[in-house]
Amino acid sequence: MPAIITRKELIRKFKALGYAGPFSGGRHQFMIKGGKKIRIPNPHGSGDIHISLVKEILRQAGISIDEWDKV
Repeated sequence: MPAIITRKELIRKFKALGYAGPFSGGRHQFMIKGGKKIRIPNPHGSGDIHISLVKEILRQAGISIDEWDKV
């Protein structure tokens, strides 16, 4: 897993995992799969997302790092 990932790549991978969206929310966009709803970080500066935040999003979504890396 790289140290950073682009927002575009994050969205692409979640779509590949069956999530729909992103949809506009209050302060953040979000993606949905069944009853699970994950927030997508807003783009800041370069639009890159640090791996620690990606891991937290994956934990909340119940996705293993192995599953994520296979996509």
